Amino acid sequence: MNKLYIGNVSAEASEEDLESIFKQWKIPHSGPFLVKTGYAFVDCPDEKAAMRAIDVLSGKVELHGKVLEVEHSVPKRQRSCKLQIRNIPPHMQWEVLDGMLAQYGAVESCEQVNTDTETAVVNVRYAVRDHARLAMEKLNGSMMENYALKVSYIPDETAAPEGPPSGGRRGFNGRGPPRAGSPGLGARPKVQSDIPLRVLVPTQFVGAIIGKEGATIRNITKQTHSKIDIHRKENAGAAEKPITIHSTPDGCSNACRTIMDIMQKEAVDTKFTEEIPLKILAHNNFVGRLIGKEGRNLKKIEQDTGTKITISPLQDLTLYNPERTITIKGSIEACSRAEEEVMKKIRESYESDMAAMNLQSNLIPGLNLNALGLFPSGAPGMGPSMANVPPPGAHGGSYGGQPESETVHLFIPALAVGAIIGKQGQHIKQLSHFAGASIKIAPAEGMDAKQRMVIIVGPPEAQFKAQCRIFGKLKEENFFGPKEEVKLEAHIKVPSFAAGRVIGKGGKTVNELQNLTCAEVVVPRDQTPDENDQVIVKISGHFFACQLAQRKIQEILAQVRRQQHQQQQPKTPSGSQPLTPRRK
Repeated sequence: MNKLYIGNVSAEASEEDLESIFKQWKIPHSGPFLVKTGYAFVDCPDEKAAMRAIDVLSGKVELHGKVLEVEHSVPKRQRSCKLQIRNIPPHMQWEVLDGMLAQYGAVESCEQVNTDTETAVVNVRYAVRDHARLAMEKLNGSMMENYALKVSYIPDETAAPEGPPSGGRRGFNGRGPPRAGSPGLGARPKVQSDIPLRVLVPTQFVGAIIGKEGATIRNITKQTHSKIDIHRKENAGAAEKPITIHSTPDGCSNACRTIMDIMQKEAVDTKFTEEIPLKILAHNNFVGRLIGKEGRNLKKIEQDTGTKITISPLQDLTLYNPERTITIKGSIEACSRAEEEVMKKIRESYESDMAAMNLQSNLIPGLNLNALGLFPSGAPGMGPSMANVPPPGAHGGSYGGQPESETVHLFIPALAVGAIIGKQGQHIKQLSHFAGASIKIAPAEGMDAKQRMVIIVGPPEAQFKAQCRIFGKLKEENFFGPKEEVKLEAHIKVPSFAAGRVIGKGGKTVNELQNLTCAEVVVPRDQTPDENDQVIVKISGHFFACQLAQRKIQEILAQVRRQQHQQQQPKTPSGSQPLTPRRK
């Protein structure tokens, strides 16, 4: 992958001109330039040199009035399923990238390429050649956070001469052993934990942490077997900068301890007299469980480690900056022990949520949970691979190409209505657009109503996104206490003849539902069916519990519909073909 194609070359350009440019930018090449009319080829000694040429020259360097375009030279027979995407925004969340790539088909792997540039580069392999071509057409030149993405083929040595690989239906992988890792971060080193350690450090110490020509940070990386990203350009002018550490839990802790030692030494050398606390960034989803009921978990960590721990207020959060700052004060030794305990709790919460999401991924056809932006930015392995989940409509209750729309009535505190609607209705409009759902607030049932009903209409993925944001907004706006988990009641309507299936014999199914999901599920007795012959099922609990219960109930209803469909089959007139689910 070290041969380069140089495009948009002026007719006046010579081999010497190109050699001069490579020499000027200190880019090595291992052979002569082969100059043709309008383009040229050259070999680089290794992939690093080839990547540097692309990063430094492509779209940036002019020769005889023409801006050069540089990319990997890929023979036509090897233009198959592998793409390289460059100029990715430096702080883009991996789960967002994963969701973007998955729009065009099943992604088999997505690996980050180490470069010297501020922007990120990934190599992506699609399961099917057509999906790679579609991604190339749609993404190349597309704008993302003011960055124009650059997409090109890279050689695919395994490319078949003709046709897509077997099992190439969109959304499915071919047969074979299960793939490690998620499409979001592909083949990451196996030593890494599923969630990185993110810390905030005072800006004046960043130089000491990096060291002369990057020597110190390289040494930390080598000693602790970690990957460390110092986000120097994030929040220009800010007093603190975030650092993300990817490694094993022990590797993260060792790197963190080393960084604290470096800051302490630099403080002594520069006569900096203020205390330097350890500041850990954690997603708000995990903080409630870190604190524990009545603050017990946090108090125990403080007592066991001899530290003082405070957490930033909820008011500092936004939908697009969901991290809280955990400030730990004490000796370096004490702070290091506290970091281990804090991150242990956060990882446990993460694993618990991922287990719930794993269950949901099997229940929601085609739902790409990674794309929902629920988890910390930069965290590798964000959730299960969605590549082997059937496309919408491949199973479940839909016999068309799209999943069926669902209606959920979510009950929120009456005082929270203004926060959900937003100024001049802006928030509810944005929420509706983001989720792809219809969201309306029903009129109050009386002057003293303590709750209001939010009517959400949309397919499963839209329901998940809309309800997630509503739960988050209520927490953000302090309608629930700092140590209190948001629990809401949701109502879904089911055909009256299917209510018995939800309850089960002797209440067996509803009890199993409650045990599995941790939600309270009630089918009120003696209900009078409405005009559509439907009755209400009430679901109460925190977000994941509610979602899991809703999905389980919808799965039961889908089974009932399938059985009805099958029972109707014998009635098909002779000579005509029965309906079969339409596949994409």
